[in-house]
Amino acid sequence: MTVLSIIRDCLDALLHPSARYDALMRARHRAFMAPRLLGSLAAFAAFPVYLVLRGAPSAIEVAAFAWLIAPIMLSWFLSRTGRYEGAHVLSSLALAGLIMAIASTTGGIESFAAIWLVVVPLEAALSASRRVAAFASLLALSCAAILILVSQFGWLPSEHVGAAQRGVMMAFGVASATLYAAGLAFGAESLARTSVTLLSREEERYRLLARNMSDVISRHQRNGAVQFISQAAEAMLGMPVAQLLGHGLFDRVHVADRPAYLTALSDAARGDVRSVEFRLRREPTGSERGQVDFIWVEMRCRPLDQDLGRDLTREAEVVGVMRDVTDRKLSEEALDQARSAAEAADAAKTRFLATMSHELRTPLNAIIGFSEMIAQEQTLMLAASQRKEYAELINASGQHLLSVVNGILDMSKMESGNFEIASEPFAPRASLTHCCNLLALKARENGIDLITDAPQDLPVMTGDPRAFKQIVLNLVANAVKFTERGGQVTVTASASASQLTLRISDTGVGIAPDDLKHIGSPFFQCGKTYQRRHEGTGLGLSIVKSLVALHLGELTVQSKLGEGTAITVKLPLVYTPPQAKPAESKIATLTPVLRQELQDRPQDQPALVKKSA
Repeated sequence: MTVLSIIRDCLDALLHPSARYDALMRARHRAFMAPRLLGSLAAFAAFPVYLVLRGAPSAIEVAAFAWLIAPIMLSWFLSRTGRYEGAHVLSSLALAGLIMAIASTTGGIESFAAIWLVVVPLEAALSASRRVAAFASLLALSCAAILILVSQFGWLPSEHVGAAQRGVMMAFGVASATLYAAGLAFGAESLARTSVTLLSREEERYRLLARNMSDVISRHQRNGAVQFISQAAEAMLGMPVAQLLGHGLFDRVHVADRPAYLTALSDAARGDVRSVEFRLRREPTGSERGQVDFIWVEMRCRPLDQDLGRDLTREAEVVGVMRDVTDRKLSEEALDQARSAAEAADAAKTRFLATMSHELRTPLNAIIGFSEMIAQEQTLMLAASQRKEYAELINASGQHLLSVVNGILDMSKMESGNFEIASEPFAPRASLTHCCNLLALKARENGIDLITDAPQDLPVMTGDPRAFKQIVLNLVANAVKFTERGGQVTVTASASASQLTLRISDTGVGIAPDDLKHIGSPFFQCGKTYQRRHEGTGLGLSIVKSLVALHLGELTVQSKLGEGTAITVKLPLVYTPPQAKPAESKIATLTPVLRQELQDRPQDQPALVKKSA
């Protein structure tokens, strides 16, 4: 252990607690206490030697030695209170007092001690305080002015010193002041070097922190211009930091989110802490999520200086911390999809119960009622014609129940993926004409004109003829059902190079815009369930939509309330079954949708839910 380390440890033990945890303040306290303690101890040690060589000292000599030992009290004051500026003020007063006492007995302003007045502001400069330096400068000037005045008025005691002795004392005063000033200069240089070292170390620490944080740290002006942004932005956005400076980051903010982005920065510049979420465009190269155009970012911004926002003469600046929250947004979207799916399932259950309570109760009541009447024919004295009529009503009710059950079974097979397409060549014109002929009688009874327009040269198509007939029958039957007497239903067919187009249009009641987006959902019926005028389970269009999808076709519905409905079906002329997929888990799963895909999805499109059979 060296002597310097021992001295440093002793000084550290004397430091005030407020200076022990700040390296720069600790160095300043050491620089103040060390020379004063050493100087006082040296003066205290030299006093016995002076007594041996000089003999009994005078009162002035005793006062001088006491003054040289006094800096110990200044070190004790700083050690006990930690008031660094106050200690420098007391030190300036003590030094100026000592200089004045010596100069007043050795010639005033012409004294060898007068040169030491220059040292007073130099010593005060080590306090790093303008107030202390200004006070020390005024104190030194005041002392010089006092010495000049008392010299002019002859108030100083006469001195009997020769010219040679005066020259020696003057040389001693200049040399000692120069050495003391040199010591102050070395102390100031040491403090400056310590300050630079600490600043460099602190900058390196923050630079290391900014480089290794996954969050992006940025510094903005009030208008959003970026003055600094950390290296983490390169990993987040896939582009160099230099391109994000200025308005480079603002140019990558989604247009719809720019007002919120600027508002948050403006509010933070006024002294508030703000948090905002917005989308940033990123380069797809090296992206972990593939070709992603935009990512969601959460930025928490605060003013760089709390008092800066209240100073109108200075431009406010904001510090922001940005974090990629795209995964959280995807999780929120998945939860929204799950919630929508659960709500849709609950609504479907409600519609199913409401529909089945009506569609099953009516024919069952008819079957039970008329069968009881036939069973009691002898009591009721039923004629043969009445028994036949009742039997026909029972048969019709049973056929209706069978069609409802078949529709439910077909819909269940389609939703579970177990509905098989038996693909074979068939003539679509013959099937279309046959279906229209089956419904022509019902249309005539309702007073509706059923017009069929199918060219003779319709090509042969490959698909499931049963599914094709079911599509046509459901669409034409719906059109006839919802068209008022005197209306018209038109069925047209046309073919292109690769697909067959069917269009079924009517002049019926039409569909409201709010109901149009739900067309094709199982058990959905337009209007209120308990106030509808037409029977049915609401499975017709749902079955049609599923059959068209199984044939890799397209279905579009156009309707206007009170003017009619037009449904267009496009089917490929040659149906190619999709490749068989490997067996999947029977647990229903959610397919996450990227934010850009969610924005491009129409508002009326239901949430994408992938179900495994």
